[in-house]
Amino acid sequence: MNDDIVETIDWRGEPIDCRACRHQDMLALGKCKLSHACVNDRYARRIDRFFNWNPELSNDYLKHEYFEIRAIAAKRAAVFGLIPLLDDAEETVRWNAARRLPKKHILKLRNDPHREVRIRIVSLLDDADLVPMLQDEDYYVRQVIARKLAPNLLDWMVSDPEPEVRRMVAQRAEKNVLLRMMTDPEPRVRVEVAKRLAPEILARMRGDEDWRVRYEAASRIDKELLAELAEDEDEMVRETVRARLNGDQT
Repeated sequence: MNDDIVETIDWRGEPIDCRACRHQDMLALGKCKLSHACVNDRYARRIDRFFNWNPELSNDYLKHEYFEIRAIAAKRAAVFGLIPLLDDAEETVRWNAARRLPKKHILKLRNDPHREVRIRIVSLLDDADLVPMLQDEDYYVRQVIARKLAPNLLDWMVSDPEPEVRRMVAQRAEKNVLLRMMTDPEPRVRVEVAKRLAPEILARMRGDEDWRVRYEAASRIDKELLAELAEDEDEMVRETVRARLNGDQT
């Protein structure tokens, strides 16, 4: 497959000259190809193809000036050479090193300055190792943690200041945690709670101030408890009650 890009320039913006390349002997052997598989090219796809063809050269490029070369070399270099890259100035380099290193070496990236690294590092860590990240300043990092933690550990995040994080908790937490979230101040969170409660527990929320919660209650609680929702201020709630009482909906 050919690249759409036709230019052949290096990371400094200069034209590539194969005659000046340290690997010029590889050209005749088919181990590199201008505009296709070239370590000097500025485009990541071509650099990646070069190291795919010549993985044994990856170690030699872990300190290269161009971050794309360091990052791509890190994908195939020997693991013992990757630890220094955890302090690289570029987040892409740090991540490519982290994904291949043992956990004991990557724990410090829980405090990485770049949110994308912290988000990705969550997938590599055990639940216990994520505890220090529950206070991460970025709500999306915490949301990713809430998506990964075992359900029985989500009670740690019930009081998270961000509603979207608590919504994720409500979608996955065990039932005893849901009971604590029935009075969450955010309607969107209570809606998620209502969706997962058993009808007999959901009945406690039939007077909720948010119509979406009342609608969920009207749809599933025992018919004997529907009377107080028959004159609800929301039309959808009233219609749901009428339909159930008339036997059109179970």
